[in-house]
Amino acid sequence: MIKDIMNANDSATPNSREMAVLKENFPSCFRADGSFDIERFKEFLSDKIAVTGEGYELKFLGKNYARLLASIDTTTVVVPDEEHNSKPENMNSENIYISGDNLDGLKHLLKSYSGQVKCIYIDPPYNTGTDGFVYNDQFNFTVEELSEKLSISEEQAQRILDLTKRGSASHSAWLMFMYSRLLLARDLLTDDGVIFISIDDNECHNLKLLCDDVFGEENFIAEFPRITKRGGKSSEIIAKNHDYVLMYSKTNAPLLFPIAHNDSAFKHKDEFFEERGYYKLNQTLDYDSLQYSKSLDYPIEIDGEVFYPGSSLELYNERQSGIHDTADWAWRWSKAKFEFGYKNGFIVVKRSKNGSRLYTKTYQKATIEENDDGYYIEYGDRTKCLSTLETTDNMYSNDNATKDVALTIGKKIFNHTKPLALMTLLAKLSTQDSDIILDFFSGSAATAEAIMKLNCDENTRRKYIMVQLPEKCKETSSAYKNGYRTICDIGIDRIKKAATLLKEEYPDTTVDLGFKHYTLVEPEQNTLDKLEKFDPNENKLFANKDILSDFGKPTVLATWLVRDGYGLTADAEELNFAGYNGYYIGKHLYLIDPELSNKAIEAIVVKYETDGSFNPENVVLFGYSFTWTEMEALKINLKRLKDTEKNLRINFDIRY
Repeated sequence: MIKDIMNANDSATPNSREMAVLKENFPSCFRADGSFDIERFKEFLSDKIAVTGEGYELKFLGKNYARLLASIDTTTVVVPDEEHNSKPENMNSENIYISGDNLDGLKHLLKSYSGQVKCIYIDPPYNTGTDGFVYNDQFNFTVEELSEKLSISEEQAQRILDLTKRGSASHSAWLMFMYSRLLLARDLLTDDGVIFISIDDNECHNLKLLCDDVFGEENFIAEFPRITKRGGKSSEIIAKNHDYVLMYSKTNAPLLFPIAHNDSAFKHKDEFFEERGYYKLNQTLDYDSLQYSKSLDYPIEIDGEVFYPGSSLELYNERQSGIHDTADWAWRWSKAKFEFGYKNGFIVVKRSKNGSRLYTKTYQKATIEENDDGYYIEYGDRTKCLSTLETTDNMYSNDNATKDVALTIGKKIFNHTKPLALMTLLAKLSTQDSDIILDFFSGSAATAEAIMKLNCDENTRRKYIMVQLPEKCKETSSAYKNGYRTICDIGIDRIKKAATLLKEEYPDTTVDLGFKHYTLVEPEQNTLDKLEKFDPNENKLFANKDILSDFGKPTVLATWLVRDGYGLTADAEELNFAGYNGYYIGKHLYLIDPELSNKAIEAIVVKYETDGSFNPENVVLFGYSFTWTEMEALKINLKRLKDTEKNLRINFDIRY
């Protein structure tokens, strides 16, 4: 468990993750001694890809150190909030809130959710100098250890360690902080997934280069300028009223969805409202900026009144005689399309003191389309190409973010959040029913509220995962005075109160408005000392029950379920084997408690032999709970299964 991870981390290097990928996909490029044959690798690529000798990259102090941190496994354990998770609204929820360092959180999530997250949104520290960002980490490398792992001089190693321990807010410190997290985040995305990152001009240029490094320059999609406020000023001359949202995809084939029009001009109703929705009336049928076509320049008669493009018979006659510009007055629709549109209520005559003019109705949910059989009406929400200037609308401003959070948990509780409209827009653009959305700088949990509201609006089942470091609230803050002790307290309370408001707004909804809560905990030093002293190779006569009590059985089980790919919302079935409880799910049987009797062992084997649906291929033991005699007895008896009808070969996995 933890000791196994600590031992594996000793051999981790900055390129451990990359080497694992190469070994999986190019095994023939590795020699018997484990060395990598670069020439063989080049042969694989030579006829498939253009190799260039030129390059441009972002370099900063601690870049390889950040890669090393991404390669090291977390030694934290997953502690379930049993009281919260057992409540009716939460016990079957697929939403997740994790309290803990997001670097640890990402590493746990990768074991169960690798390649499954459709959308990531993060709002990391902007490193403005006033946002409280300082880099600190808990890794205790010596100068000598770091020098060896990174293949650098001890002087360089000392500079990196100084950067990690002194609370730096330099560009290098911020990039080191972000790089390790983005490397892990990329692996969580589906192949058609995307990531959105909020940032301002302090680090935007560096973040763009960093993302080019992590996701690939070809997978940059867009940079959205977002309005922060209308008024105010940053200096006596310049007012900085925007920040940015960078958008990258994991591959060059992201799956995105058209955005429905939210134009306030859709305000008119007619007899077709039920099937077509509202319509707007802002387009004339005639334009003078179109490429002139004689087939689109024809008279239209309605109720005895004749209409011409440009509203002039004289100019119409000139055009018909050949006197016209390249771009000149004409109808936007062919005669056949007009006749269909007029017959089906798409045409309106607007009269004013300047005369009459023809307008076309633009419906929210209906358009005129054409096929081989002619024209027809197609029903469906009208969509638009999303402009990168969309987020300059005031609905995406910080003023609205402040109003959003005030409606759920009160004024001045949390000052640095993003508006629900922004998260809703990004979720609509990148996700659909049942997709997973991750925010690992979740703050006040605005993303969670936005996803719940969107699910209620659209009756969908999008799922969220929030990760937040439980930073302490300042004692002078409004949050502290209102009873919140950490940022996690704020986020959790916001989700609960938002759920209550949504139940009132949507009384008949069946949407998942609960969530499971977990806390990531580093084992205490006295527990680590016990693990360090424990020698699994000794012939133990007595189990070490203290270690299980230090962790707690629910924590061991939750940590293992994530590690083995079952996720944070899975429930293992508790089975009784002659008075001994085991936990069964999928391909795993977990044995955690001490005092495994011979009767219990026999009951496990009988279960295998007599229950056709019981076929776990992996039997996992919490090593500290068992004596050598118990483990050997279990191994010997499980070997019997090779000679049964099931012919099972059991993987015996002892974890420390």
